[in-house]
Amino acid sequence: MPAGGSSLFSGFRVLGLYSNHVPHALRYHLKHRESYVVTAVGRSFHTFNVNRLGIVAVSNSLPDEITCLAADRMLVFAATGRLISAFARNKEVVMHYNGHEQEVRLLLPLGDQLISADSGGDVIVWDVQSGEVYLRLHFDPSTFDVLAMMHPSTYLNKVLLGSSQGALQLWNIKTSKLLFTFAGWSAGVTVLQQSPAVDVVGVGTATGRIIIHNIRLDETLMSFTQDWGPITSLSFRTDGPPIVASGSPQGHIAFWDLERHQLVTQHRHAHRTSIAGATFLQGEPILVTNGADNAIKVWIFDQEGGGARLLRIRQGHSAPPTTIHHHGNDGKNILSAGQDGTLQSFSTVHERFNKNLGHGKSPYRKRSLKADTVLFLFTAVTRQSDWDGIVACHRDRLATTTWNYQRCTMGAHHLQPPGSRRGAIATAVDITSCGNFVVIGSSCGRVDVYNLQSGLHRGCYGDDEKAHNGVVRGIATDTLNQLTLTTGSDWLLKFWRFKSKKLEEEMKLNAAPASMKLHRESGMLALALDDFTLVVVDIETRRVVRKFAGHHGNINDMTFSPDGRWLVTVAMDCTIRVWDLPSGSLVDCFLVATAPVSVSLSPTGDFLATTHVDSLGLYLWTNKSLCGPVGLRPLPADYQPVVETLPGVTVEETEQEVNSEEEEEEDVYQSAEQLGAELVTLSLLPESRWKSLLHLDEIKKRNKPVAAPAAPAAAPFFLPTVPGLTPRFATQTQTEHETQSKVLNWGVLSQRSEFICTLESALTTGSFDQPLRLLKDCGPAALSVELNSLAPEGGGARELLLVFIQMIDSMLASGRDFDLAHAYLALFLKLHLRSLSQDATAMEALNHLLSRLEKGWAELQASFDQSLCLLSYAKSALL
Repeated sequence: MPAGGSSLFSGFRVLGLYSNHVPHALRYHLKHRESYVVTAVGRSFHTFNVNRLGIVAVSNSLPDEITCLAADRMLVFAATGRLISAFARNKEVVMHYNGHEQEVRLLLPLGDQLISADSGGDVIVWDVQSGEVYLRLHFDPSTFDVLAMMHPSTYLNKVLLGSSQGALQLWNIKTSKLLFTFAGWSAGVTVLQQSPAVDVVGVGTATGRIIIHNIRLDETLMSFTQDWGPITSLSFRTDGPPIVASGSPQGHIAFWDLERHQLVTQHRHAHRTSIAGATFLQGEPILVTNGADNAIKVWIFDQEGGGARLLRIRQGHSAPPTTIHHHGNDGKNILSAGQDGTLQSFSTVHERFNKNLGHGKSPYRKRSLKADTVLFLFTAVTRQSDWDGIVACHRDRLATTTWNYQRCTMGAHHLQPPGSRRGAIATAVDITSCGNFVVIGSSCGRVDVYNLQSGLHRGCYGDDEKAHNGVVRGIATDTLNQLTLTTGSDWLLKFWRFKSKKLEEEMKLNAAPASMKLHRESGMLALALDDFTLVVVDIETRRVVRKFAGHHGNINDMTFSPDGRWLVTVAMDCTIRVWDLPSGSLVDCFLVATAPVSVSLSPTGDFLATTHVDSLGLYLWTNKSLCGPVGLRPLPADYQPVVETLPGVTVEETEQEVNSEEEEEEDVYQSAEQLGAELVTLSLLPESRWKSLLHLDEIKKRNKPVAAPAAPAAAPFFLPTVPGLTPRFATQTQTEHETQSKVLNWGVLSQRSEFICTLESALTTGSFDQPLRLLKDCGPAALSVELNSLAPEGGGARELLLVFIQMIDSMLASGRDFDLAHAYLALFLKLHLRSLSQDATAMEALNHLLSRLEKGWAELQASFDQSLCLLSYAKSALL
């Protein structure tokens, strides 16, 4: 067994975690011109871009839960208990600030300094770069308990502190002096926020009162009162309309008009829990909110009357999931039901494919805002385009609900047996493979059949409409709709004819079953018993074929692998075990930090999904056996499993990671010019720069104009006149251009280009990098002119031809710019082969070059032949 714990599975990522009760922090990237929202999730924080709400960065984990967040242009600050950490690039910890004796609950970046306040009354000013304490203030929590903190705009080195006793204090952190004390409004201050107007701040109190106060004049300009309890957040619009938004513990948001001094609009139940943070983007009609309901929402103000609508959302379960199930045959979507009453679909590909199917509210309790928790669900995709394909059982309810995955809504049918016993609840459900029928078991022992299209009752199993003398714990139907299998708390496993509903056979179990799972393709039926053991029954022979023991707690859930070879079980003993059915042995086992509640293996076998106690996420584990050979051996009965760390969130490949502005350019990766001397390296120039060098004559002939360009009219637009009192036109005289001789001086032709000069100097230095760089900058036509000028008749010399051959030889020897070397050599020989053939020294150099070319191409041809042979075998062999 490897040191990591599991031989088969490794942690991949977690789905459905977005936010908690910690207020978010906003950042604006000047280079990207984009806003980013930072939210805390447990021991790490996530960074999302506001435009798409796509995750762009995930920080490294901290030793404890994050209690508060703050961000400036360069760094993100997170407090965990008494420790404050600074993160660069939204990921790496670059500095720790350790000096608090109590839990840190407030952070405020201010230029090159960071201000923090803890629950014990200490306020510390840190130097961000050095991590040293610049100033320490202490307040008595009984007289001035700091709960809010802000920097008034244009107030240099000033900080405004708000207390739970209601008083406010303005401090100069440079001189450590108290400048002014505001008496307050007989209510604890919960929020302080700077308004767009200088000297004016917004104050939120614990009584629900919002005060707009001028701190320079110590004058209250206006006040509002909300009826939903304390103010949890305040934010001012900066794009024009004088609006302030306030959040409440009930999840409502109110919008107040500062000019008319009245409530403009309100959004009730914007979040299912308290509003943790609400912030307007600078200069935009967009509001970003987050809450403890595991949701981030972006609102845009484009409605008539100043109202807002929901623009984008990322949300997961606000309460731990109870059951999960893969939906579809591709394994890319996972249905999850939570204790919050919602049914959601999470995509393993990208978050934009997530769906929220709604809340499972009872039709008989329409006035109730509390949704019913889904305990069991079953999904089928066979007829989901025609009618509902998902059926769910709810806690303490007999009626089961249907859901439509494509419309993302609850279905119209609420399936409840006729003449049902009072107090009975639905305990098991299964949909037939054809997708037409659903079989539902209840706590009173009934097993009923319904038509999914019409929702009509189609009969029940057993005499006196009772299939078991106890609670029905599991239901399954085979592939051909021939058998229905039921098990109950009466320790019996029964085999029924699906159509006639007659009992064929029953099997006595060793203990009461807790749950049941059927693998339809193989006909293997797994039952988890109350004595923590597992039995596997072959439904064809109707005999127990395997028995497994090893769990030390209730078995919560189980799932089969797609081929029916493995059975994966999770239990309250915090273990995940993999049983191999052919060998009848335990082949993998590992521990997790919290007990797993539900498990589902994808139909493709690539991912294992689990949910855990008191955790809101869905954890994905990759199947190592699909990536390479995995040696599985039977584990002994006394095997002690190793703890496996739960996977964390990973950044999507399609998203761009945001870095701080100054560090971004320093971290640009520079690729090496050549990975190895034995490799052939091509240039990065486009093909148009070298592929057409041998066809320049044809290109010029093709691009030659059909007719000569016509000369413009001789008369200018403004006719020249002779200065004087009487206007007269100037007579046409011979211009300087016509008198100039058209015979060019030989000195003009004898001027050498920069390439020829660098080529001559390269002969002495032995480095041809500079002339090669000049040739790379030339186009095909300019390159032809440069090579023509090497010959004596073009103004060059015989020695230059030899130097150029040496340059090509050095390019081939180094293996760099392989394509350019061949293209330049082909054009060079086309232009100068006749003159070179009459020079013995040049022919000797060309013969040496030919041997190097043949050797290089022989090595390449061997590699090509080997690769082509391997590809041909892979295409034709029967694997």
